[in-house]
Amino acid sequence: MNGEFAIDVRGMTKRFGHHTVVNGIDLQVRKGEVYGFLGPNGSGKTTFIRMLCGLLKADAGSGTCLGCDVIRESESIKLQVGYMTQKFSFYEDLSIAENLDFVARMYGIENRRETVRASIEKLGLSGRQSQLAGELSGGWKQRLALAACLIHRPRLLLLDEPTAGVDPQARRDFWEQIHELAATEELTFLITTHYMDEAERCHRLGYIAYGNLLTCGTVSEVIAGSGLITWSVSGPGLHELSMQLRQCAGVQQAIAFGNRLHVGGCDESALESAIAPFRREPFRWEKISSGLEDVFIHLMGQAKDNFAL
Repeated sequence: MNGEFAIDVRGMTKRFGHHTVVNGIDLQVRKGEVYGFLGPNGSGKTTFIRMLCGLLKADAGSGTCLGCDVIRESESIKLQVGYMTQKFSFYEDLSIAENLDFVARMYGIENRRETVRASIEKLGLSGRQSQLAGELSGGWKQRLALAACLIHRPRLLLLDEPTAGVDPQARRDFWEQIHELAATEELTFLITTHYMDEAERCHRLGYIAYGNLLTCGTVSEVIAGSGLITWSVSGPGLHELSMQLRQCAGVQQAIAFGNRLHVGGCDESALESAIAPFRREPFRWEKISSGLEDVFIHLMGQAKDNFAL
């Protein structure tokens, strides 16, 4: 990665009626970077991405995407961006090759047949080019969608929850492809995801809730910046224990993780005082490093719903 920014925007804002769904977001993404964009459903991630690629006009904000002004040069940005939506949006009664040829036609690509052939080979679709898109599994549909995004040789890919509904092996293969493209072709990726294991594979990430960017940085920077202290507890009756702990001053979260409970707060002395009466048999307590999911649950708990009355 180099120091140049593919995305460099400030104060990006979008309102629908009286509701602000993207609230003054500043974001910088370097060329060749895989940047994770996380947040709950309805947080404004998709709206922000659509503003970046010119599908929605921002109500306020400024900056550049691929060197073009995000407000005044949206048409130029569109030609250099690949956008992969959450929903599979190709013709299911056309084959892989026919779908890619259709996309190539839309972009007016020269040497269309050769470009389609190269795309099929590059994304590991060889041998399946005649298969109808509607017959593909989730993982193969994902590969087709990525091939279509890349066919016009974009410099930036905006991928909106691209692995939703895809099995773990297909997700792993997809992320290997992403990192290979970023490393070998200096493609930049802004990817929304709900999966913490995927977030940890990003070079940097940001977390948005209710239209506000709450934190950004590397995984270690985000965790350290939260100031969250976490204890893990195991034993019987963890649900009842969690209900009791949530009533204690100093406990900001008590969340089930499998057969353990993660108990966290930002004031270490207050947290230890809160859990002290429960640190006895049959419970077993251990102070642990906060994980990314612990931090995001904590951040979500601090955020204010922008649609609340």
